[in-house]
Amino acid sequence: MATKDRSRTTTLTRKSKTRTPASGVQRTVLPGGLRVVTEHMPGVRSASVGIWVGVGSRDEQPSVAGAAHFLEHLLFKSTPTRSALEIAQVVDGIGGELNAFTSREHTCFYAHVLDEDLALAIDLVSDVVLRGRCRSSDVDVERQVVLEEISMRDDDPEDLLGDDFLTALFGDHPVGRPVIGSTESIEAMTRSQLHSFHVRRYTPQRMVVAVAGNIDHEQTVEMVRRSFAGHVHDGAEPAPRREGRLRLRTTPALSLIEHDGEQAHLSLGVRALGRHEGHRWALSVLNTAVGGGLSSRLFQEIRESRGLAYSVYSSVDTFADTGAFSVYAGCQPDNLAEVTTLIREVLAQVASNGITEAECARAKGSIRGGMVLGLEDSGSRMHRIGRAELNYGSHRSITETLKRIDAVTNEEVREVAAMLLTRPFAASVVGPYKRKRDLPAVVRGIV
Repeated sequence: MATKDRSRTTTLTRKSKTRTPASGVQRTVLPGGLRVVTEHMPGVRSASVGIWVGVGSRDEQPSVAGAAHFLEHLLFKSTPTRSALEIAQVVDGIGGELNAFTSREHTCFYAHVLDEDLALAIDLVSDVVLRGRCRSSDVDVERQVVLEEISMRDDDPEDLLGDDFLTALFGDHPVGRPVIGSTESIEAMTRSQLHSFHVRRYTPQRMVVAVAGNIDHEQTVEMVRRSFAGHVHDGAEPAPRREGRLRLRTTPALSLIEHDGEQAHLSLGVRALGRHEGHRWALSVLNTAVGGGLSSRLFQEIRESRGLAYSVYSSVDTFADTGAFSVYAGCQPDNLAEVTTLIREVLAQVASNGITEAECARAKGSIRGGMVLGLEDSGSRMHRIGRAELNYGSHRSITETLKRIDAVTNEEVREVAAMLLTRPFAASVVGPYKRKRDLPAVVRGIV
């Protein structure tokens, strides 16, 4: 389907503000607070565009838990000028990719196309985000799709455990609720609630348009102007970045989900640092050394030395005002007690003594290499600059980021380990256990 020319106004040009940070990322703020950030990548023939909305599942009331994710599905169903089939045909006709994802703090709608199709991609993604219709018939269809997605999640013990662990860690706070919602909330959600969520929250000042690839900044800004014409107005500034300090009334807990399978799945961990608290890279180094690679302590102790688990690793979730450091392991139920004991011993040793200089150097090298190698395509660059603009409102060059990683000291990592790994633990188990008292004593003793 041919794209429509939506150039209707010249007033947008007058008040837009453009600046180019040292990072090489160019940034323009249009009237209405809409931010456009781009990164030119010489030598590629692709372009990726993402519209990032600073709204996620933690912005939902319990009665509409899962609304942001539901809406992510729904907006692709139809716009005033395109049906779901026509949207799919446009994307298939240029060999592109169109998709979206929802997290606890933001939602992103994105496309990956040839550079020559950038205007079409921006028009298409903007059409979906700004003009996607919440028709009652589409709500009923997508409700079933989301319920199937919940069922799929429930059939995957590792996915189910991930959601349940954050609930055990953060309780009934929105950060602890699954992004996907619950069967009850999705079944009860109405078209009116979804439409209201869209209209009230999906506003230009909460949005960032991020584009990376073989593109020109000024041309890209003009494409965005045309696609957003009629939706941005003078007087609004970009929404401030999400900050604050999380205050919880609940304490970390032990959770159990009975699941008839061959393995027991365990996740345990602590509340960690928010993205604005500092020590970001020291925490990454700690995570990598403890359970982030083949040479990590957990992998070597549990898999390589003893063969007790196929999958064991640690991970970090970071939000504006809090975070989570967690360890996952999947093992035979008969081995759960030994695996849990080993995990606790490794974490206790690191909390008391930190990591070695060799582990610190190896972890920093792993992070540096992984980051650079992961930024060699336009999609990953688009995600990097979009997330940075929404989360921080600023951009660092890759060189500067590498220097920050290099500057992490073993002493800083030790301080972070001592601070975090002595906090109260939460734990979640998915496995063939009917009651918590059926769990090994060492698991029950985590909390």
